[in-house]
Amino acid sequence: MAIEIQIPSVGESVQEAILAQWYKTDGDTVKKDEPLFVIETDKVTLEVVAEADGILKILVDEGETVAIGKVVGSIETDGAGAAAPPAGSEAEEKPESEEGARSQAPSAPEKAAAEPDTAPKRDAAAPAAATSGASGGEERDGTDLSPSVRRLVALHDIDPGRIQGTGPGGRITKGDVLLHLEAREAAPEAAPADESRAERTETSDGGDAGVERKPMSPIRKRIAARLLEAKQNTAMLTTFNDIDMSRAMEMRTRYKEEFKKKHDVSLGFMSFFVKAAVQALKEFPQINAFIDGDDIVLHHYHHVGIAVGSPRGLVVPVIRDADQLGFAGIEQAIVDFVSKIQENRLELSDLEGATFTITNGGVFGSLLSTPILNPPQSGILGMHRIEKRPVVVDDEIVIRPMMYVALSYDHRIVDGREAVTFLRRIKEMVENPERLMMEV
Repeated sequence: MAIEIQIPSVGESVQEAILAQWYKTDGDTVKKDEPLFVIETDKVTLEVVAEADGILKILVDEGETVAIGKVVGSIETDGAGAAAPPAGSEAEEKPESEEGARSQAPSAPEKAAAEPDTAPKRDAAAPAAATSGASGGEERDGTDLSPSVRRLVALHDIDPGRIQGTGPGGRITKGDVLLHLEAREAAPEAAPADESRAERTETSDGGDAGVERKPMSPIRKRIAARLLEAKQNTAMLTTFNDIDMSRAMEMRTRYKEEFKKKHDVSLGFMSFFVKAAVQALKEFPQINAFIDGDDIVLHHYHHVGIAVGSPRGLVVPVIRDADQLGFAGIEQAIVDFVSKIQENRLELSDLEGATFTITNGGVFGSLLSTPILNPPQSGILGMHRIEKRPVVVDDEIVIRPMMYVALSYDHRIVDGREAVTFLRRIKEMVENPERLMMEV
């Protein structure tokens, strides 16, 4: 009996997706709940798993745009015990154009996430760039590579052991290979001369050496459209301040181990800022509001989006009813989102409904930046790196760990006085974290 494999629905607004990558080849034996392929829409990236044990039959090649509900393969359950075809089978030797391979390269991560010491790895949890996989030094003999990746590696004479995989179990994807090639091209002096010439030939466009043209991914298109929408349709303005992180750092250090032991989750700085933002939003509800035509839509709930850079692009999962959560609840929500992003399980419902957003470029070393609004929201808070600087305290110059923060807001609905006071309120609460515990 054959079970059809269809492109699943990920939300009413999504009508099609790109079949980004098959994890298996035609004729492979698969197990129930084993990941088969990954699809990419303009909003989410999602893995599709096998519904039963059996032999896989692939009907649609990776890289193709397919409608929701389309049958892209089947699983023959009667032959579940049959062996997979040998490596040199016709299915593996199926030709694929280099241009098709390029189209699978993941977008460069947008720079946003959370605290440095919990930047997400495969076994850690906090919202930084959601990278994962085996280290570049891990021994690889090429047997775990998909046919398309094997051809691309052979074409450019690349040692797979020098590539960090971001697929399931650290498996190398075509996007990983392409990113490795881009990094190698950026530093040609580190590569042999003949290898650099081969790369330039392959990536040239119309004979123009060193130029590569590739289509934007659906997520990258969506990011570009929304950023342009924010610039064109809002009166965006940014106000800045700095925060003395001494007491927050002291409190975190003092209770970190006990917190971890009790709640089985790490205590990070993002929960401090989420709690502070929620309290400030209650005092300044217009920053938690939207403009809809000629109306102002006020929200009596606080859904906070946390911007996370993933290998395929920026996503903003939403912590719902953040005002009803404690520090542990906020940190756990962040851990769950990072896990979903790493495993390509993030759902459209995870991204909808935010009333305010927090982004942190500090984990990547950003000292100061101007965050762009996430429409239709009226405010976004930008966190940055903590840096020791001389400051004046009680007429004395002292060294303190300081963080610049930025609030971008829609000036059509938020006045400057309210924005400045809102950011000062966040500063006061983070500098006096005991007040966050009492929510005053």
